[in-house]
Amino acid sequence: MKAKKIAIASDHAGFNLKEKIISYLVKNSIEIKDIGNHTYDESDDYPDFGHPLAIAVANGECDLGISICGSGNGINMTVNKHQAIRSAICWNEEIARLARKHNDANICALPARFINESEAFLIIREFINTDFDGGRHKRRIDKIPLKVY
Repeated sequence: MKAKKIAIASDHAGFNLKEKIISYLVKNSIEIKDIGNHTYDESDDYPDFGHPLAIAVANGECDLGISICGSGNGINMTVNKHQAIRSAICWNEEIARLARKHNDANICALPARFINESEAFLIIREFINTDFDGGRHKRRIDKIPLKVY
């Protein structure tokens, strides 16, 4: 796997999947920054974990990020509020590959209630190992950040 360090965060709904993903990545010699949640037992708020995840990726502390919540939507919306973040909800390998290849996504958002552990591992493997194509796609992603006016 190409990434050297990955930040990972979830809310309570994504906690169990996050723990399995961490084990998978560690077995593949990937360094992890676990932002939290650290328990399934207490309801919490995904922005409390999404913002620190986005900051760790945006400031270069981590190469890529993985965010997880029940649908993938809430935490994805949160991290995408950061200008340097391009997060994509990925529910299969092809979406993950295209998110990296065409959109240079730097965070993979997973819907914990809609994918199983095996699917998550395949999605993450594809996301981590796919390079950005650049070219015409670079021109497009350069237009994403909001320009202050």
